[in-house]
This record gives sequence, structure tokens and C-alpha cells, in this order.
Amino acid sequence: MQIHIAPEDQHKTTFTCPFGTFAYTRMPFGLCNASSTFQHCMTSIFSNLLQDCIKVFMDNCMVYVDSFDACLENLSKVLTRCIDTNLVSLHGVEGIVLGHLVSDRGIEVDKLKIDIITSLPNPVSVREVRSFLGHLGFYRRFIKNFIKIALPVSKLLQKNPYIEAFYELKNRLTFAPILQAPNWELPFELMCDTYNSALGAVLGQRVGVDKLVHVIAYAS
Repeated sequence: MQIHIAPEDQHKTTFTCPFGTFAYTRMPFGLCNASSTFQHCMTSIFSNLLQDCIKVFMDNCMVYVDSFDACLENLSKVLTRCIDTNLVSLHGVEGIVLGHLVSDRGIEVDKLKIDIITSLPNPVSVREVRSFLGHLGFYRRFIKNFIKIALPVSKLLQKNPYIEAFYELKNRLTFAPILQAPNWELPFELMCDTYNSALGAVLGQRVGVDKLVHVIAYAS
């Protein structure tokens, strides 16, 4: 389906290329509100069939039935409506539906999108890694053990542990707590803790009426 642009509005779609300056006479998808306009037109065309035998999303139409005879009847309704509205072309054997190739063979990946993915260069930034995983994630249902295979790539989105530790140490020093001088007349308390390969300790004393522990030093 092609939607005509009113002659008085065509200048609003003007674009420049090496061959000159041009304007659209038919609505392209790249314009603001073009998608919603197209959806509105499709909904208007099939308005009395939407709750009966067809679902419409942009330029994708899905005819649903519960028997073969009903399928022929519903297809006849839909195709007749398409003819009445001067449908430009019709793919009867197979077609792209929501980014997937649907045919009598089943549901396949869109070869055009796969060519784009396979031609992507090696990512060199977090943004490019995220974009690459986003492209693959669209077809993850077709990839066995997707999570396992993609895990090394996903880890590239994580912060470098050494850099993260470097900034954490600087942050801790910037906001370092105030330590208390030891009072040799009071008992000391040594609190220790271990975690895997690390050992930490806090030396403190309980001071004042509330007997709160005042830190004298940290050790690790």
C-alpha cells in the first residue's frame, strides 16, 4: 500500500543527495508519525475484519482460522479487500512478518538481517558490544545454547575489576572515616573476618556512656 502525500505538503519531505534535491510523493516510513499514519490506514481498510479473521501490524497481515475451509473463506475476504484498495504487490509463497521469514516450511530468520549481522566488525567499545548483542538477541530463539555461547561477549559489558577496584580505593580514601586515638586505660576489642582469600580486622574500643565501638585502625 502506498499513501499519497498532499501536493502542498510534499515540500516538507525534501531531501538532498548527490543527484539533486527531491521530495517524496508517497509517504516513506522515515517521516515523523509515518508509522502511526500507515497503521491507521491499514486499520481503516480492514476495520470490519479485525475482530473476525485478521490481525494487522503495519504492513504485516495475519489471517487466523480454525479449519482449512474457513482459511479459504477468510483469505478470499482479505484478498478481495486488498484488490479493492489497489494493493501494489502480493507475496503468496512466503513473506517477512515482524522480522521473520514465514513460509510453508515454517519460521526462519530474515536473510537480509543476518547479512547485516555477519558483516558487523569486531566491537571495540561497550556501546558496540551492546548493539551486537541486541542484534543477536532478536533471533536468540534460533540459537541453541545462546546464553552459554554469548556469555564471554556479555562479560565485556562488565566493568574491568581492576579498574573498578582502583576507583573504589580512591573513593574510600576520599571519604575515609575519622579514627580515634587509643585510650590505654580501656580494654581493646579486635574483630576479625575472613572472605575467600581476604582477611580483615578492626581494632577498636568502647568509649562513653553508650559504649559504642570507636575504630582505632583497620587491617587487612
